[in-house]
Amino acid sequence: MLFQPDERACLFIDGANLYSASRSLGFDVDYRNLLSFFRKHCTIIRAYYYSAVLDTEEYSPLKPLTDWLAYNGYFLVTKNAREFTDQNGKRRIKGSMDIELAVDMLELAPHIDHAVLFSGDADFKRLIESVQRQGVRVTVVSSIRTTPPMVGDELRRQADQFLELADIAPEFTRKQNDLRNRPASSSNGGYLKATDHNAAMPYDPE
Repeated sequence: MLFQPDERACLFIDGANLYSASRSLGFDVDYRNLLSFFRKHCTIIRAYYYSAVLDTEEYSPLKPLTDWLAYNGYFLVTKNAREFTDQNGKRRIKGSMDIELAVDMLELAPHIDHAVLFSGDADFKRLIESVQRQGVRVTVVSSIRTTPPMVGDELRRQADQFLELADIAPEFTRKQNDLRNRPASSSNGGYLKATDHNAAMPYDPE
């Protein structure tokens, strides 16, 4: 991987997108190990996790994860999601975090050497172009091995480096059939299910 131990790096994690990709590949993310993995390769200045939260419920199944992240080295960025019914009568929850992620990356660009984006959303191509013009190298972490591929071709070509999630997953994920035997705080535990690249829904894996 194209990382230098002394370069200043920041992780930008689109929570719904990473969850959807990892579930499609048959893994569940261990966020403690994810942070440790990247700290071995570079100097992590900050690690952002972005997620929309539905505020109409008294208890959100996402809360244990977000609470854990906030106390274990992550900067949590959330906003209220919007609930609606699609044309098939199914309940959907939509909450794009693209603007929040883009603003944070642009603000941090003068202070970092490397941005690591966990998303395959091709809409981030222009964002990557902008921070690259400021001298920041950009790594995109997503997957082309899902069906359909999670990462857009334009985004993958624009990035300085593309990391296939399936290749590095053993460093910071566990298989879904092991979830019952570990604390929910170290993973998303099936709390999010992406309905599209910008959406997430509370989800019970059982």
